[in-house]
Amino acid sequence: MSTVEGHSGKLIFGKLGGKDIMAMQGRFHYYEGYSMKEVTFPIRVMYELGIKTLFVSNASGGMNPEFKIGDLMVITDHINFFPEHPLRGKNFPTGPRFPDMHETYDKALVAEADKIAKEKGIRLVHGVYIGVQGPTFETPAEYKMYHRLGGDAVGMSTVPEVIVAHHCGIKTFGISIITDLGLEDRPVEVSHEEVQVAANKAQPLMTEIMREMINRND
Repeated sequence: MSTVEGHSGKLIFGKLGGKDIMAMQGRFHYYEGYSMKEVTFPIRVMYELGIKTLFVSNASGGMNPEFKIGDLMVITDHINFFPEHPLRGKNFPTGPRFPDMHETYDKALVAEADKIAKEKGIRLVHGVYIGVQGPTFETPAEYKMYHRLGGDAVGMSTVPEVIVAHHCGIKTFGISIITDLGLEDRPVEVSHEEVQVAANKAQPLMTEIMREMINRND
């Protein structure tokens, strides 16, 4: 099970808006010592159970100067900085050996989220998520590098699971809660406790958007 505070590691089955859903209350992280196959195994299980759409969320450090702590960033793309690729090894027959990654995050789902957020008066920003190994938070120089490489937020999860889901043909939608800022001119110290506090404050808004997306998604 997950060893991270705030990640209980439970698998929950239920219904939402008349639709069957499966939820992970917490996830496995590469930095905990799990292999990429272990980190992404739940996605394989979801595929076998017939999951068609994956909603992912994370807490991340914002590098875009337009962002504020507590913002919800819709992930439009990612940059993979993990040292091991989740598709390394024998190819699973769920997808091609060399999967195309042009629309890893479903554009129709992004548009639906924008529409819902506008209806409900919820601030949404868009950005590129950079996935890194962790478990250290980034140095000021690393924040600067990741931002200049095209990243708007950085975190220690999500990318491996999304890659495997995409390989399986599962549509993916992702949101990052901006829990701290690592701006080039304003480096700020951060703790896991502060990240949890910021995430807990923004979570109800994210949940409202995702719940409505599931209700409207066929």
